[in-house]
Amino acid sequence: MSRRGTNILRLAAAGTAAGLVVAAIAVPAVGGAGLGFVTAAGEVDLKPLDLTEPPPAEVTIVRDAKGGEIARFYEEYREIVGFDEIAATMKTAIVAIEDFRFYEHGAIDIEGTLRALATNLQSGKVSQGGSSITQQYVKQVLLNSADTEEERNAAVEASYARKLNELRYAMGIEEKYTKDEILAKYLNIAYFGASAYGVEAAARRFFGVSAADLTLPQAATLAGAVQDPNATDPNLGRQQRERLLQRRNVVLDRMAELGRITEAEAAKAKATKLGYKGTRIPGGCESNEHPYFCLYVRHEILGNPDFGRTAKARLAMLNRGGLTITTTLDPAMQAAADRALKRYVHPSDAPVASQALVQPGTGAIKAMAASRRYGTNAAKNEISYNVVANTAHGGGIGFQPGSTFKTFTLITALQQGMKLDDGLAAGAGYRAPAYSTFKTCKGQNIGDPTHTVTNDEGSPGWKTLRTGTWDSVNTFFMELEERVGLCETVKTAKSLGIRRADGKKLQEYETFTLGINEADPVTVATAYAAIAARGTYCAPLAISRITDRDGRTTRYRPKCRQALDPGIADATAEVLSGVFTEGTMSGVGGLDRDAAGKTGTTDDYASAWFAGFTPDLAGAVSLGDPRGSQRHKLTGVTIGGRYYGSVQGASIPGPIWRDTMMSALRGVPATPFTAVDEARFGGCSENCRPDEKPEEGEATPEVTLPPEDVLE
Repeated sequence: MSRRGTNILRLAAAGTAAGLVVAAIAVPAVGGAGLGFVTAAGEVDLKPLDLTEPPPAEVTIVRDAKGGEIARFYEEYREIVGFDEIAATMKTAIVAIEDFRFYEHGAIDIEGTLRALATNLQSGKVSQGGSSITQQYVKQVLLNSADTEEERNAAVEASYARKLNELRYAMGIEEKYTKDEILAKYLNIAYFGASAYGVEAAARRFFGVSAADLTLPQAATLAGAVQDPNATDPNLGRQQRERLLQRRNVVLDRMAELGRITEAEAAKAKATKLGYKGTRIPGGCESNEHPYFCLYVRHEILGNPDFGRTAKARLAMLNRGGLTITTTLDPAMQAAADRALKRYVHPSDAPVASQALVQPGTGAIKAMAASRRYGTNAAKNEISYNVVANTAHGGGIGFQPGSTFKTFTLITALQQGMKLDDGLAAGAGYRAPAYSTFKTCKGQNIGDPTHTVTNDEGSPGWKTLRTGTWDSVNTFFMELEERVGLCETVKTAKSLGIRRADGKKLQEYETFTLGINEADPVTVATAYAAIAARGTYCAPLAISRITDRDGRTTRYRPKCRQALDPGIADATAEVLSGVFTEGTMSGVGGLDRDAAGKTGTTDDYASAWFAGFTPDLAGAVSLGDPRGSQRHKLTGVTIGGRYYGSVQGASIPGPIWRDTMMSALRGVPATPFTAVDEARFGGCSENCRPDEKPEEGEATPEVTLPPEDVLE
């Protein structure tokens, strides 16, 4: 060693005798042609500093309504554990290799720092750290707290200024916590490689055990990994595993040298294989059993200000917050939806079927399912977006829901005083009498007298609200919409939460009643759930409560409003229940309880739907080709191993809905519909069949205006 280095060591020794912090007094400043020294404690202001310790990023766990785990979200896969939840051999190993005098020195290890200082003086640069475990913890906290690249670089830069700050903070940490507490904090924040942060995650990732159950060779492996976790990451290949094995053996030799284990124990441990299991880290939606619900929850948090003021804050809460998110997903109902889809549509089919189940009166989403797996592997026919939901929740543009939208025109007619047996003459074709026949909600004239609407289902003739709905006669509903008003029908749909799946404004054309606006199953199921709940619309709800890492729980209540007069909803349910017995679903059959619904088949069979409800559960099923439903029609197709000349709402979506409901509601007591008010809705009024018109002087019903609380 040079004379100058010897003098520094002597100065350090003198400082020790005087009770000074040696490493702070003997700090070389590298620069220029030589080395300069700070030789007074006052010049470096070595006083303890209080370190701000934001909690380290921790895994957020998502659970279903019964407590089962659905997914995990994280930026860093970490699970915080207490000191007593870490195996003693793990604590012994990490102290032996990283800071063997940890329990004997204060904020810094004088001997270790002096050794590092001598080495640095020899090389003329900072080449050896000599950091104590407390200092290493400080470094990790600063690194994890960094928001910018500049702050991250400052947290790890090789400079004496950084080392001095570490010392100040380390002194504060030593005053604040016991040694055991510091060691636990260090083990919970350290990175071990293989995407595992903290000792608990590392133990599970490397060996498939908890930190409490680590054996000697396993503990030595993890202790060896923290020095350079990227170079020894066993997930990267054979070379990295060999380095890790060598590091493990170094740790074992050091433990034996210090007398923490015997030579025989070290030899036995060194004779074992590395034993890396590479246990899959749970999390993300792609590897999830319920990927579409998982995606919905993720986007609900990221896009909802209720969960954070900014997008950045919401993302940090989800990926770093260590939350427990309890959702509305019912595992039995989800299983029922999955089974029904698999029965009728194969994952390899070009068209994709999707389904959402929603609870009336709460809006709670009970299930979200699709016939294809979620993912980005086109060779496996995976689908890369949430086909069950709208774009705000990770979905696509949706599919045209077809005749399921006729329900909103039916409701509007009932609101305007029509009775169930009121009707009109429906022709084989319909053309708007003039361009001004229909008006949008902005008062614009809409109506193309050159376009003819024809019937895909049902026959022309005199149709009532009942029979026109049961047979799903297009020309009847065009005539009915002309009578009740396009804008009024649009307002009814909006009051029940109807929005386009792509987030754009609803297209207000005369064919609105035929379902020209692309929608998603969650939205349609929620609208039908409002009818089941006697007019109470509740916004879709996927999250019921969130518990933070400190055990504080926030509950999320349904957001509901009365969108329809209860009597109107009852009359609508009465009409739609006949779809199973007299209408388009009569060949499929209904349930063993009160049920109502509507098939949906779009023009030229671009997509097919069924939406329906019981008083206890509502659901919507869509079927279409994600490559483009208008280009790839549901004609001449093989789906689920069966050939179809054309697919209608009752062909596949209806049976899926029926089978799902029968299974999902098994064991749930049947709730009956509220009987229709016959005095208000029974019979007919001025819209009777021509030979059934009331006698002159008979009273006509009062007109019920559309709801005023329509969402724009």
